[in-house]
Amino acid sequence: MFERLSFPPLFRRPPSICAILAAALLLALGNQGIARTSAVDLVRKAGWQWAVIASGRFDLATARRTGSSGSGALVVYIEGDGLAYAAPAQRAMDPTPIDPLALRLALQHPGDGAVAWLARPCQYGARSRNCRSDYWSIARYAPEVIDSASAALDRLKDDTAGATRLILVGYSGGGALAALLAERRHDIAGLVTVAANLDLGAWVTTHDLTPLTQSIDPATDAISLSRLPQVHFVGADDRVVDDRIASAFVAHMSGEPPVTIIVVPGQDHGSGWAVRWPALATRAELVRMEGWR
Repeated sequence: MFERLSFPPLFRRPPSICAILAAALLLALGNQGIARTSAVDLVRKAGWQWAVIASGRFDLATARRTGSSGSGALVVYIEGDGLAYAAPAQRAMDPTPIDPLALRLALQHPGDGAVAWLARPCQYGARSRNCRSDYWSIARYAPEVIDSASAALDRLKDDTAGATRLILVGYSGGGALAALLAERRHDIAGLVTVAANLDLGAWVTTHDLTPLTQSIDPATDAISLSRLPQVHFVGADDRVVDDRIASAFVAHMSGEPPVTIIVVPGQDHGSGWAVRWPALATRAELVRMEGWR
């Protein structure tokens, strides 16, 4: 199902982007101009628990809302790629996002069920092990990155009383990682992405980008998700990841997969998603996922 929303736009971006020189820089552009915000401060103000956990080859920052999962589901939001490049062809020293957008979405999750948030390798001060810049550039979706995130999901689920399955929500590159995790795990009840580069091949071709040579493309095994309930949100004004990428990802599936692509008018890649999320997160397509609320 493909749907374009019709409510009035909140934001407008320029009609085009100048020379696109790096895939990671593109994803970082969506958050430019926003003052760096402390994820720890947001978590503490919300009364959530913050932790940095050893997970595979990396230490990963996490946060979660305390309590048990009466529905049996834990909803986990996965952060975006962050600040991969400081300038074209110049990798950032620290991949921490300028604004923790996926965390802001998580903190507004509807209902009172179990919710957690997972950062990416080397973000938010978790830089003690294996923090090479490859892991926020060409290897951001490498097998070891996927394995580390999967181990963190196991830990978060084990620490949540009553949780037996997961609903994954990923923003931008976190959506690509969420899809890769869903393809490899057997406890995923739903997949939700926001502005996600789900088909790396289509994305690279569309924007004439340098391939992420040490990363796995979620589209490669997308057919394994043909029966998984999914909702993919795309900004109508997103010049980084448009609806063609989500459509290309779904095209790899078989039959009639239970997937909805929702195009949000006036929405760009970064700013505005957190403002819109309370309304988007209560849409029927999401509420129908058992354990969403």
